[in-house]
Amino acid sequence: MSGFAHDPVMAGEILEVFSHIQPGVFLDATLGGAGHAVAVLAAHADVTLLGIDQDDAALDAAARRLEQAGLSGRATLRRARFDSLAKVVGREGADGLVGALFDLGVSSPQLDVVERGFSHRHDAPLDMRMDRTRELSADTVVNTYDAADLERIIRENSDERFAGRIARAIVANRPVRGTAELARIVTEAIPAATRRRGGHPARRAFQALRIEVNKELEILPVALNAAIALLRPGARLAVLSYHSGEDRIVKSVLREAETGGCTCPDGLPCACGAVRLVRRVRVRREPTADETARNPRARSARLRVVEKTGGAF
Repeated sequence: MSGFAHDPVMAGEILEVFSHIQPGVFLDATLGGAGHAVAVLAAHADVTLLGIDQDDAALDAAARRLEQAGLSGRATLRRARFDSLAKVVGREGADGLVGALFDLGVSSPQLDVVERGFSHRHDAPLDMRMDRTRELSADTVVNTYDAADLERIIRENSDERFAGRIARAIVANRPVRGTAELARIVTEAIPAATRRRGGHPARRAFQALRIEVNKELEILPVALNAAIALLRPGARLAVLSYHSGEDRIVKSVLREAETGGCTCPDGLPCACGAVRLVRRVRVRREPTADETARNPRARSARLRVVEKTGGAF
């Protein structure tokens, strides 16, 4: 799918993060169209790629992009959800990873493929599955979850202040037959004054449902902790997140790895036996104004980076 050849978010910052990467295996845990991966491989001739994605269309597009760039011989691609990366890396990166990248959320090309059902702007089946072999779809969530569960999902996954109203409206209008009908129901459930601010009124609810269908926030801590454990000393982990729920989880996991869960008072030597696994790397956390003008997807991006302790680049 050629549409996956999109502009990778904060590509310059990612290249800077990995500018002194060691020779070895670099993990792109959310490969997408391989934009970041191609940039890293092109900059480092002694690095090989292990690319993971659960979306078969993304993997096909990534394979073509790597071949076009003359880099396919240095790349191994695997279809997997990123919470299984420990098993995948165990086969491909036995000596540890020299770097790892997570670019979270849904990609612009996935939104653009109408039949995938990710977008509130087009009518399509209620799908939203990144891995289309899995059973749970947006249709199941929208048409079978009770109002309380729908309210919780919409509130927790998108910070939607009208989650209760939206959930009750969805239940009252069942069966919901497609994304256009769902977008109308959500829009009508939100007060008219609010609809005129902050983009499409259904955007947050669609995001929340996608996150539930793909269990994105549930699997994220598992995947991040696995990646940290697999890094070589001195290797870096970079994470791009796009909404507050993701970023809170990323911040929490990285903070726990940075402190080792230490409970000792600030300013005193650690006496609780905590093991600090990483140190924080200070980087530009947000895209530039020029990039957001060129690439609207970058607007909400937040970059966090840590480096595995016990060595240096």
